[in-house]
Amino acid sequence: MGREEQIINERLSRIKELRDSGINPYPYSYDKKDNALDLISAHEKLKPEQKSKYRAKIAGRLMNIRDIGKIAFGVLQDFSGRIQIVLQDGETSKKTVDFFKKYVNAGDFIGVEGIVFRTKRGELSVLVDKVEILSKSILPLPEKWHGLKDEEERYRKRHLDLLMNQEVKEVFLKREKIIDSIREFLKSKGFLEVDTPYLQTIYGGAEARPFKTHLNALNIDLFLAISPELYLKRLTVGGFDKVFSIARNFRNEGIDKWHNPEFTMMELYQAYADYNDMMDLFEGIYENACKKVLGTTKIKINDVDLDFKAPWKRMTMAEAIKKHAEIDVLKMDEKKLLKFCEENRVEYKNKSWGWLVAAIFEHFCEKKIIQPTFIIDHPKETTPLCKIHRKDDRLIERFEPFCMGVELGNAYSELNDPVLQKKLFEEQADKLKKGDEEAHPYDKEFIEALEAGLPPTGGLGLGIDRMIILLTAQPSIRDIILFPFMKPEKSEKQKKENGG
Repeated sequence: MGREEQIINERLSRIKELRDSGINPYPYSYDKKDNALDLISAHEKLKPEQKSKYRAKIAGRLMNIRDIGKIAFGVLQDFSGRIQIVLQDGETSKKTVDFFKKYVNAGDFIGVEGIVFRTKRGELSVLVDKVEILSKSILPLPEKWHGLKDEEERYRKRHLDLLMNQEVKEVFLKREKIIDSIREFLKSKGFLEVDTPYLQTIYGGAEARPFKTHLNALNIDLFLAISPELYLKRLTVGGFDKVFSIARNFRNEGIDKWHNPEFTMMELYQAYADYNDMMDLFEGIYENACKKVLGTTKIKINDVDLDFKAPWKRMTMAEAIKKHAEIDVLKMDEKKLLKFCEENRVEYKNKSWGWLVAAIFEHFCEKKIIQPTFIIDHPKETTPLCKIHRKDDRLIERFEPFCMGVELGNAYSELNDPVLQKKLFEEQADKLKKGDEEAHPYDKEFIEALEAGLPPTGGLGLGIDRMIILLTAQPSIRDIILFPFMKPEKSEKQKKENGG
């Protein structure tokens, strides 16, 4: 029998003993009156070996126990933090001490009552005179969790990761604060937060492969949302001048340090605005979040100093290519671009001028954009939802912000010409029919909404998860999503059947 199995059997035995003696090891509630952080703050001036007059009543998980005979120490952890508990002969009743030593283990949730005091070594503690088991744990806590090198286990057992690593918990507390800062910033500027459907009869708003499901009640296929864009634009048609949504998007794509099949996006639309206004908004959202959550716009990631203070650098895609690939794509036709791509082993989607330009940018430029930068004026082929550039009809009024070599969002001067939009959707639908799984399907209801009239509009999508990766300096999207997608574990039987 292994050590863990022995511990489990011992704890199951203790649970039976508790029940047999009339004690419920899983009671229904506990009248908790204090938390660890408040007790520590309220007793800052308490001196070593000094007792307060305050009787605390706290509850939490017992993280460890040190029993040294006539005195036993434990560390109790609640959501606010940790505090020491002490059981001492002569101060704590023998009945309570015996109960604690026999039935309480590290990992159990317990409630304790007692006077707050400071030990000789200066540790604020609760001198326990009453203990109640609130939830008896069966599995032992991990030992030396910080030393585990198996990241897969950390992500798969997030409950233990959060329990044992305070730094991990802090990341998710910051995540919430960052999202709160976005909401506060947008609402202060008159934006209304709205909900859009996750289940859609027609998906759209991005170039992505969707997840497909089926609604039994109506016997129809549905798709999980890849973007809320087309619904938000309908609301703008309906008279909401400023709307935003912080929502889950679902894209049936690859999984890596920046991608998870389910992720969080903030998307907004503002009537009477264009992509220049969206740039101001985007950098304002980042700058505000940095100041609110971090207290500074300057952060360090992998020894790189970044500054998210507005204004950010703005560079056209053609300028970025001229800088990093040393060619002027605006003076080159498709034939010359194709030759350049083939000579430099640049992978491209198709041989049109715009897609070749986009491929060259991705190959030569993206990874070299380290400081926050707006890459503006993309080729028109790259999206069917954007206005043609007012100075060059080969381009569109689109930008993508980049930092540390990765794209952080997407924004347009939104296309509001229903005739042109219909034509572009028809072209996309034809591509979809021919096998391009990322092309837009034709959305008749959206076209009808545009025909009712969409005012000049600026639209913006901001990747929440990527923002949090940067602002918390984490290595991967799996470190900032509480439950990232994980490949199912194989049972021992499956492993043997598959040869290991």
